[in-house]
Amino acid sequence: MTEIAHTTAASSPWLRVMAVLYDPFLWLGEAVGMRSHRRRLVGQASGRVLEIGAGTGLNVPHYPRAIDALLVAEPEPGMRRKLERRLARHDRQARVLDAPAERLPLPDASVDTVVSTLVLCTVADPTAALREIARVLRPGGRVLFIEHIRARSPFLAACQDALLRPWRAFGGGCECNRPTIELMRSQGFSVEAQDGVWRGMPVIVHPLAVGRARKLAAHG
Repeated sequence: MTEIAHTTAASSPWLRVMAVLYDPFLWLGEAVGMRSHRRRLVGQASGRVLEIGAGTGLNVPHYPRAIDALLVAEPEPGMRRKLERRLARHDRQARVLDAPAERLPLPDASVDTVVSTLVLCTVADPTAALREIARVLRPGGRVLFIEHIRARSPFLAACQDALLRPWRAFGGGCECNRPTIELMRSQGFSVEAQDGVWRGMPVIVHPLAVGRARKLAAHG
């Protein structure tokens, strides 16, 4: 289960249902640890900030008031409505973008921080999404991320592989076995990440990577 930041699947009936069920489904996981991960990570955002796959806005309460501007991208209409309500509830000014991570309607080198929490597992084309992130980041900009990833444990990774298709159908396109950190590095990002556990959620999405990334100047 992820923030929804996809392309062709974004108007499916199941994703409209997910927009309603998303927060209740994640409630336990948020309460026993994910909310703390969000608070620590998102609190590091600075300058002009873009969040991709913002979903229902679970990161919204944690952004520093001192950031210059907040842009939140979410292509699924039901999620976007809940996102807008959460922004209003927390009195946060933000530009809401109807856009997937693979096609961001922003100029080159226009943001200082990109936030991605539980998104890169779900985008239809993670390589394209990472290229877009690199494109819109200013020199010296960074990506702050929490992503569930392919397990290091051979047994758990085998379980992820075996359950990929039913989980992807349930999770709106989420690939529980995606090697996201390796993909980031292959697209020219230097990555600093810590291992974590998404407690309160199904075991196949327990492995987390929490950290920061910067685009290497020489790449591309």
